[in-house]
Amino acid sequence: MSAANVTITLPDGKALTFPRGVTGGEIAASIGPGLAKAALILELDGKEWDLFRPIEQDASIRIITKKDDKALELIRHDAAHLLAMAVQELYPGTQVTIGPAIDDGFYYDFARNEPFTPEDLPVIEAKMHEIVKQARPTRREVWPRAKAVQHFKDIGEQYKAELIESIPSNEDVSIYYHGDWHDLCRGPHFPTTAQIGDAFKLTKIAGAYWRGDSNNAQLQRIYGTAWRDKKELDAYLERLAEAEKRDHRKLGREMNLFHMQEEAVGQVFWHPDGHALWRTLESYIRRRVGEAGYQEIKTPILFDRKLWEQSGHWDTFHQNMFIAEVESENRTLAVKPMNCPGHIQVFKQGTKSYRELPYRLAEFGSCHRYEPSGALHGIMRVRGFVQDDAHIFCTHDQITSETKSFCELLLRAYRDLGFDEVKVKLATRPEKRIGADAVWDLAETSLEKATTAAGLAFTYNKGEGAFYGPKLEFTLTDAIGREWQCGTLQVDFNMPERLGASYIGEDGAKHPPVMLHRAIVGSMERFIGVLIEHYAGKFPLWLAPVQVAVATVVADADPYAREVEAALKKAGLRVVLDTENQTVNYKVRRHSLAKVPNLLVLGRREAENRSVTIRKLGSEGQESLSLDAAIAALTAEAVPPDLR
Repeated sequence: MSAANVTITLPDGKALTFPRGVTGGEIAASIGPGLAKAALILELDGKEWDLFRPIEQDASIRIITKKDDKALELIRHDAAHLLAMAVQELYPGTQVTIGPAIDDGFYYDFARNEPFTPEDLPVIEAKMHEIVKQARPTRREVWPRAKAVQHFKDIGEQYKAELIESIPSNEDVSIYYHGDWHDLCRGPHFPTTAQIGDAFKLTKIAGAYWRGDSNNAQLQRIYGTAWRDKKELDAYLERLAEAEKRDHRKLGREMNLFHMQEEAVGQVFWHPDGHALWRTLESYIRRRVGEAGYQEIKTPILFDRKLWEQSGHWDTFHQNMFIAEVESENRTLAVKPMNCPGHIQVFKQGTKSYRELPYRLAEFGSCHRYEPSGALHGIMRVRGFVQDDAHIFCTHDQITSETKSFCELLLRAYRDLGFDEVKVKLATRPEKRIGADAVWDLAETSLEKATTAAGLAFTYNKGEGAFYGPKLEFTLTDAIGREWQCGTLQVDFNMPERLGASYIGEDGAKHPPVMLHRAIVGSMERFIGVLIEHYAGKFPLWLAPVQVAVATVVADADPYAREVEAALKKAGLRVVLDTENQTVNYKVRRHSLAKVPNLLVLGRREAENRSVTIRKLGSEGQESLSLDAAIAALTAEAVPPDLR
């Protein structure tokens, strides 16, 4: 091979020869005009690479087009730059800061004296479309750090200069130009702005702090969404509109389930109906874990700082912990952010033999974590929450069987709760962690083998494990296609040993147990929020906070209505009685808004016949049944799935 040439290997193994310095765009054109037109970027030896960057050595490549799974993230990355270009052209003097691609879209944070308004979004959007049509060419330059810092300071981009100063010294300072507009960016980017296409929309304006720190300057964030084509965009906007209808905060008010207020930021006030939903879910989980051999315990909320130091939480997590100083005792306590150290204390009471393993402890544990106020979101992201937490203390040989058993338990529970599609990710060691690499190697290998033995397909989520061990993340898909990561299983070789937990092995010696941290729903608050949105408040009868509303249409039927209410409650149903002097249409609307599955309408005829007229939520029709037949039908339908 001549030194003037490079060998390019395609995904099918075919090798092509090109002059050194060939670009991905030229390679795509040599294969065919259709590919040249469709190409967005290259993958060069597994690394993302601009189509216009020269290739100086032999390499394996893959040409990425809009059909590729990676295309959406790439489109959104370029769309963020497109947004920044449009804003700076429309509003000179605005500083750009950070603008990443995110799930379903992108955002950019701006420093501007004047606030953006919703009326600005269509104007900015129109400018973005204009820039796409102009097909501004992209190029990449690498600058010396000092030059880059000084340049951005000179043009009034103080935030960008600060970002450049924080880049590690071994990384390039790459500057991307789209026409004359330019920005600090790792890339890659499309050859021109035309490849972004027109399938984007700006969605909202929000506040944000520089680098996510409330002590820093407040910025203005503009969110947008971007897709491969208009069909995908329209489908997303339709889902967005549906999601707004299903918003758990809106439905929580309409159904009178809960509220939140400033005097208890990030914490939930459960109303009677909301607490009924909570208790129903809790009872279901309690029955399932009881059948699976778990023993339920209750541990304290406050622990001395020393325990958190021993467990490793203080060094890795204390910035998210609520601290209580006891001046009279000169002690520092922390409200528990998680339950695991407390469960280890229970395990340590008395001597444990290998014959007692696996030892399964479960708790509906009340935890508190400091979340920045900007990150809070209804009951989905809170500061005070309850986990359906459990810990399995076992031997290394039991990891596979316990993992398999837990996965079966979790998937059965999700099916019962209405979720059939579940994805599994294996999250590996994070940068900030405890324990030796050799221990992590063993933990990750053990979890991989156990998950495979459980018959579950999984992908990797690199660097996202817990600080004490790798974990499985279970993500369920709701009724409108959104994904929610809820359940987890974590393999921990570190914490039990740090806290002095041991069992007596067959050899008569002490050994630290392996600890499997696991949860099915995770945060009860968050999971209930997911359930509300999944069902749009229209729960199956066994989950519904109020299962039956008994409503009269004439006062003469009130005594019979009270009898019906009592009979339904005796049968174990959750009932509300409505004898207000209102029209039947009013009562139907009211209980429909509250998403009550069954409305029993009673008049003189029903009182005389000891019957009921049933109207099902969402149905225009109605059915007349005897009271006994109605109670039998409703109680049969209301039986939880695990008791059928």
